[in-house]
Amino acid sequence: MNPAAGDAANGTEAQAGIVPSLAELVALRGQVRRVQAPRRGRLGVHGPAPSNLRGRGMEYAESREYTIGDDVRRMDWRLTARSGRPHTKLFQAERERLTLLVADTAPALYFGTRARFKSVQAARAGAVAVWTALQAGDRIAALRAGEPAIPPATGMRGAMRVLDALARWYARPPADDGRLEVALEHAQRLLRPGARLLVLADAASAAAVPAPRWSALARHHEATLVLLQDALEIHPPRRPLAFRAGAARLQLALQRASVRGRWHATFAAPAEGLVASLPGLGWQVRTLSTEAEADAWLRPPVPVDVAPGSAAAVPSHDPDARPAQPAAKHELPTGGYDGAARGNGAGRP
Repeated sequence: MNPAAGDAANGTEAQAGIVPSLAELVALRGQVRRVQAPRRGRLGVHGPAPSNLRGRGMEYAESREYTIGDDVRRMDWRLTARSGRPHTKLFQAERERLTLLVADTAPALYFGTRARFKSVQAARAGAVAVWTALQAGDRIAALRAGEPAIPPATGMRGAMRVLDALARWYARPPADDGRLEVALEHAQRLLRPGARLLVLADAASAAAVPAPRWSALARHHEATLVLLQDALEIHPPRRPLAFRAGAARLQLALQRASVRGRWHATFAAPAEGLVASLPGLGWQVRTLSTEAEADAWLRPPVPVDVAPGSAAAVPSHDPDARPAQPAAKHELPTGGYDGAARGNGAGRP
């Protein structure tokens, strides 16, 4: 065996669950169920989304009185007979829908204790959305705060550009990361009525966005928020929990009710608030744990799962998930949770 190849393989294995790979995101195409192929209109414009434009598409829109120059093949003979005046049919032109992914790249996402980092799971969830959009014939675009958007494009070209961006954005916390609200403001300028919007975010980032912003984005679009979560955040152990902070070792007394209450308020409560409030503003809200399948957020909501010590409820992540297995131990520059996989999210356990 080539020693260099072996070292490369070991390095790739060591990064699994910490850094998303483009190959991993491409492989998720197999998890996306087949959807009906987009239709093609008479004028060569194709896509499953109806346009507001009235023209010679395939879907009937309305009838109006005949004017000189109208195609006699489009005559509405029934309405003409009833009204005594000639009428012609108008059809709704078809166009390609836009699917826009908004990626939160807050430092808190680069962390995980089960299976993979939240950042890796965000990239995987985004990849599922990309392949779903590709099958639907959508144009695909993506953006994050801090750099220009990946412009909309169709087909494999559009899909691969977005997948490459997701792998790059979620490899490590960007030095120029901006707030999620900034990214959503940018998204609002790019979107057109009828678009699909998917936001991948940490609950704390999403909770900081004002309600009017969420409401405005959902008004004319199909909007979904996927909240990335780690099991430790939602179900902390009822015992002292040790952490590393540089060279120091700290211990958090999670067996005490007051400490657990502050933990819940910091990590679980933001997600609970979003799950309770955003559907009333027109959003679909899904929670996705790091050990769940990447496409679990596409499934209908399941009965709620109440976090220990919490009076509120958050939707369960994956009804088919097996008991979580701890992630492999990794030595990272910024410390960790009892040696488990740990990112460099500021202020995280």
